[in-house]
Amino acid sequence: MLGLVPPLPQQPQRSPLSGHMVVCGDDALAQRLAVELRYVYGERVTLVLPPEPGTAGPELPLTGRGRAAALFGRMSSAMSRNGGNGAGNGDGDTNAGVEAVRILQAAEPSDEAFEEAGVGTAAALALVYDDDERNIRAALTARRLNPRVRLVIRLYNRKLGQHLETLLDQAAAVASPGIDQTVLDASTTVLSDADTAAPALAATALSGSSKVIQAEGLLLRAAERTPPRDGQAVRPALCTLALLSSTTHDPAGTEGSDSSGDEGPRLLPDQAQVAAATGRGTIVLEAVSRPGPTGRERRMGGRGAPLGQVFSRRLRWSALGVGAAVLGLAVASTFTTGDEPVHAAYLTLLDLFAMGDPAIGDPTARQVIQILSGVAGLMLLPLLVAGVLEAFGSLRTASALRRPPRGLSGHVVLLGLGKIGTRVLVQLRELGIPVVCVEDDPDARGIPVARRLRVPVVLGDVTQEGVLEAAKIRRSRALLALTSVDTTNLEAALYARSVKPDLRVTLRLFDDEFATAVYRTLRTAHPQALTRSRSVSHLAAPSFAVAMMGRQILGAVPVERKVMLFAAVEVAGHPQLEGRTVEQAFRAGAWRVLALDVAQPADRRPDLATPVTGDGAQDRPAGLVWNLHPGYVLQPTDRVVIAATRRGLAELLRRRGSLTRH
Repeated sequence: MLGLVPPLPQQPQRSPLSGHMVVCGDDALAQRLAVELRYVYGERVTLVLPPEPGTAGPELPLTGRGRAAALFGRMSSAMSRNGGNGAGNGDGDTNAGVEAVRILQAAEPSDEAFEEAGVGTAAALALVYDDDERNIRAALTARRLNPRVRLVIRLYNRKLGQHLETLLDQAAAVASPGIDQTVLDASTTVLSDADTAAPALAATALSGSSKVIQAEGLLLRAAERTPPRDGQAVRPALCTLALLSSTTHDPAGTEGSDSSGDEGPRLLPDQAQVAAATGRGTIVLEAVSRPGPTGRERRMGGRGAPLGQVFSRRLRWSALGVGAAVLGLAVASTFTTGDEPVHAAYLTLLDLFAMGDPAIGDPTARQVIQILSGVAGLMLLPLLVAGVLEAFGSLRTASALRRPPRGLSGHVVLLGLGKIGTRVLVQLRELGIPVVCVEDDPDARGIPVARRLRVPVVLGDVTQEGVLEAAKIRRSRALLALTSVDTTNLEAALYARSVKPDLRVTLRLFDDEFATAVYRTLRTAHPQALTRSRSVSHLAAPSFAVAMMGRQILGAVPVERKVMLFAAVEVAGHPQLEGRTVEQAFRAGAWRVLALDVAQPADRRPDLATPVTGDGAQDRPAGLVWNLHPGYVLQPTDRVVIAATRRGLAELLRRRGSLTRH
């Protein structure tokens, strides 16, 4: 059953593209991706949703379709309020010629569903089901039906995703022997919404936190800075990426979004805007550096396992005391009896283990040392028993979940160990931040990860009394509520704020209107505390959308409720870049050239986001040059890394006329 979302108001038509795009999914990411492709890139989109549980047949209304239509309606209203431009860049033709989004109901992404959705003639297909196996099966089917379709696949398993990309690209090359190499490089893209959103969610738990983007094995650090005080020197930075909203420190203000107007954040401002924006916080590109070697997590067992993980400090000190006593007795025996040191030590050990003969008839000193050695032996027996028991207990509890230790403070309480929570947990531990997790499902995806990282976990329903107290919420620095249920996250946040009013809180909420209402209420009720609301699908959708257009996304940085993208772009064919200097190519609020790939076109790596590995990787020079001179002229053969708004990147792709359809 097909449904048509009411089209936008009639606008001047532009030439239609030869292919359309298909999005298949079963959650919020699919809907937001369709919104992104329709309203930002002006694409013709078919959205394939599964039927709601309990629907008896195709003649019944599709609840999921209704939710999608409502979402599209809200986006249409937001676009209208902003003059047809969600980013405020002044592109009046952004939504020109956008047709209604076609919504198809299909239980499975089968051959029949793909045929009805038009995958055989589609330019790109996004498979964003929450189940990795379903996405893989659908990708293999789609590649068979249309070897030249561009595939964007959502997979949580990163290693499996790399193998799947190679397999599907090989299938495309075999089915189309003459396919262009640049087209082949973009024919399959595997992304993870968890990997895209986790850095941003983890960063909200830190004050003055940084967002890190990886490119060519380098780390781009986008740091949030507070307004400088009078007389305070401004720290140097490569460039200013964004101005935070003027209401950031206003309890009654709204968190900046596309509809915030002049009070909202400004992405990619020029120097005049930065100079005029006194009192605003900024996000700057602070540093570009190579990642250092990461320390391996300590594990139980194996060579070099720390004794501290097996034996307690008290037991180790007791063993050291017994050893010192034995050494002292051996030395005393040497000096008092005139015996050889080795023989004296041997006799002392025999006495210690009650294996020697009584020293009847021996000198008094020898008899006294034998008695003292026996006493030391009596202390050794319970020490050995305690050591065995502690070692057994350590090995038994190595696979058990840790409890929050006494005296723990300054930690982050993380609610939910699903896909998103697990990735955020890993991010926080890589930053060296202590974490206590709360999860009600003992078989949740992140439980083995928490056990491996030796992170304390509290098993229980966070809405029940005493669970957050067990996680030491009173002494924590922040709460990250990342469960998949909005009401659970909200209830936990409200209770945590009642316990600790100044607690830093980040909520994962799906509905934007609900998130805005929650944000305003919490911010007004607790003006001294920091509150953030984040949507995983909102953070991830721009990266998936640009991958659908065949462009490489290095990362996405959230700026309050907006998103800024980092992408690798070929200069050739872009009139806004080709033949212009870096300074001339900069457009405030749209895009900015950050780096140049100096490698020869034949030697360029197709994926800049992966670190350089293999033989000689340490000696290989970086392929990117940052902080370019403003007068450098961009050549057609250049490839550059740009920071862009969603609208700006869409305009670059449209104006180039290279939205290639296979």
